[in-house]
Amino acid sequence: MKTVIIYEDKDILVIHKPAGIATQTAKLGQADVESELKNYLKKTEQNTYLAVVHRLDQPVEGLLVFARTPQAAAKLSKDLQNCSLKKYYHALVPLHPALDDQTGHLTDYLLKDGRTNLSRVVSPGDKNAKKAELDWKFCGQYEYNGEGYALVEIELFTGRHHQIRVQMAHAQMPLLGDNKYASRDSARLSEITGICHTALLASRLILKHPVSGKKMEYTLPFPEEWNIK
Repeated sequence: MKTVIIYEDKDILVIHKPAGIATQTAKLGQADVESELKNYLKKTEQNTYLAVVHRLDQPVEGLLVFARTPQAAAKLSKDLQNCSLKKYYHALVPLHPALDDQTGHLTDYLLKDGRTNLSRVVSPGDKNAKKAELDWKFCGQYEYNGEGYALVEIELFTGRHHQIRVQMAHAQMPLLGDNKYASRDSARLSEITGICHTALLASRLILKHPVSGKKMEYTLPFPEEWNIK
């Protein structure tokens, strides 16, 4: 199993999803985290109920929590909606004057194109658009092969399709290694730094246990490919 289980009890699973595998898919024959975990539960003769609480894009590595009972699923979904289940990400982006502000808030309206599986920022008046919000914080500047790039932390308040990737690209800070939303400069920088995977990590997860109410916090180290010392 590619997925790593970090915490497990009768109510929840907290896992480390590797890059390159879908959280959930309807495609026959394609591996996904949900199927891996259900197979694991079957092999260990446990209750196989499993609910997806939130997702990560296929190229994105990071932390996810799954519910193992309908009651836990309802509580975690409610916590997700009221932002008491907190999701933090780290990403690598090209240097940009906006980073001089150290922090920023992005509010956009996103529209998904089902034919291309891409999303874009549109006018708030578009009836099919969905509001997307995030905060970003500058965490440091790094250099590799003579080229500079920045590490940012992102707190997500909504869960839209490709949200972080689309909003950061629209703000002139596209993620390194992201082929779908790259600019010419970010593609060049990705090649120079050797970052060939989308440089986005779901690095920190804070939640309250859906039954005990205990605060739980998990973090992941940065990928070696990022060259963050």
